[in-house]
Amino acid sequence: MSKTLPVVPQEAPTFTRLPRHVAIIMDGNGRWADKNRVSTISGHRMGAEATRKIVHHAAMRGISYLTLYAFSAENWLRPKGWVDDLMGLLRYNLKNQVQDLADNGVCLKVIGDRTKLPEDIVSLIEESESKTAHNTRITLIMALSYGGRDEIVNATKKIAEQVKTGHLNTEDITTDIFQHNLYTADIPDPDLLIRTSGEERISNFLLWQVAYTEFVILPTLWPDFSPDDFDQALETYQQRDRRYGAVIASRK
Repeated sequence: MSKTLPVVPQEAPTFTRLPRHVAIIMDGNGRWADKNRVSTISGHRMGAEATRKIVHHAAMRGISYLTLYAFSAENWLRPKGWVDDLMGLLRYNLKNQVQDLADNGVCLKVIGDRTKLPEDIVSLIEESESKTAHNTRITLIMALSYGGRDEIVNATKKIAEQVKTGHLNTEDITTDIFQHNLYTADIPDPDLLIRTSGEERISNFLLWQVAYTEFVILPTLWPDFSPDDFDQALETYQQRDRRYGAVIASRK
C-alpha cells in the first residue's frame, strides 16, 4: 500500500527563489556498491530508493518539474548481464512504484528512444504515463534510453521531413521550432542541474536544454543522496546570478 506524503515538510527551510525545473544526473551507484562490497545491482536498488525519496522531497519543496537521467543511450554498450539487471529493476519499479506516484500527485513522463527498450517495458511505461497523466503536483521526467545527441538528430530529421512535405519552409526554422521537435517539447528548460559523485561532465544529457542551466556538482554517491543534499543544491542555486548572457546594470 502506498503512503500519501504531507504537502509541506516539518521545519522546512525558507527558499527565496526556487528553480521551476531541476534535472539530476544520478551518478555513483556502481561506486557505492564497490565501496560497500555488495553487488552492482544492489547499488542500483539503493539508488532507486534514493530516487523515490528525492521525487517526494522535490514535490514537497514545490518543484514543478524533475528530470532524472536513469539510463543513457550509451548504457546499451555495457555488458548484457548489467543491462538485463537494470531492465529487471526497471520492470519492478514500473509495476510496484507507480501507484505511489499516482497517490502523491506525480505525473510521470518518459523521454528517450523507446524502440530499443523491451516491448513489455514500453507497455508498462505507457500504462504508467496514462495512470498519472492528470496529476499536477509535480511532473517527473525519466530519461530512459536517452542521449542528447540522438535527441538533436531526431529533431532535425522531424524538421527535415516537415520541410520535405511542404509543411515548413526552411526560412521559418527558429530555435522555438527546433525546441518543439525535441522530446521535451512541452517542458521548460532546467533551471538547475545537479550531478552526484563529483564527476564534472554533462554525459550527453539534455545538451540543447541546459544552455543556461545552473550546475551544482556534489561529491555524494547517488544511493547516499538525501533530501538534505537536495536542499544544499537549492541553497547554492539561491546564490546564483542568472543573466542568460546579459550584463546587469551595475556592471555595464
